[in-house]
Amino acid sequence: MYLQISHLRSLLALEETGSLTAAAGRLHLTQSALSHQIRGLEAHFGTRLFQRKSRPLKLSVAGEKLLELARIVIPRVRACEDSLSRLADGIAGRLHIGIECHSCFQWLMPVLDLYREDWPEVELDLTLGHSFEPMPALRSGHVDVVISSDPVADPDLAFFPLFSYESRLVVNAGHPLASRDFVRPGDLSAQTLITYPVSPGRLDLFSRFLQPAGVQPAKIRHVELTPMMLQLVASNRGVTALPS
Repeated sequence: MYLQISHLRSLLALEETGSLTAAAGRLHLTQSALSHQIRGLEAHFGTRLFQRKSRPLKLSVAGEKLLELARIVIPRVRACEDSLSRLADGIAGRLHIGIECHSCFQWLMPVLDLYREDWPEVELDLTLGHSFEPMPALRSGHVDVVISSDPVADPDLAFFPLFSYESRLVVNAGHPLASRDFVRPGDLSAQTLITYPVSPGRLDLFSRFLQPAGVQPAKIRHVELTPMMLQLVASNRGVTALPS
């Protein structure tokens, strides 16, 4: 392909300035270099781009055709160059967040709203962990950051704690356990336990509380959404454990 972006820029400058000298100055070229460029175009396409001996310069029909292309292409090239610069500077771009922690939405969404205020040109994508494997996706670059409650030993990944929290048992206000200051593992052996749909080993309630004591709840019910969990507990259909 013979036609280049520089040809279109030259044609646009010539049309806007109406002078070979002025256009060359705008393009930071010598007048002879610009003349050589135009003659090369005319020789390649076998037609004149400017009407000869016209002051100011006047485009021919072929020149008008190229100018029409230049008016479409050059602004888009400039916009793309600007976008690439903003991406390189970290001003714009895309941040893909993998979410492996089901209970994080109550605090995460307000945080993202604040983030958008400071970084309005960064597009935020959220992907829930139950539809993909977050850590392999992070290693491969399919996501940029993962919010997880389960750090793993991996030299390719860096984990940064966001906060510490206390796990609280949530029960109906009229439940027998509601008046307790604390509960023991055995207190949950007769309960329906409402949890997120993940393996028990990934839940602190099991790995740090029930399993070491050899206790299993009477029934386990899986629910994906925290508000739905709370509604079920409020209607006395089970108990749950959530971060404070």
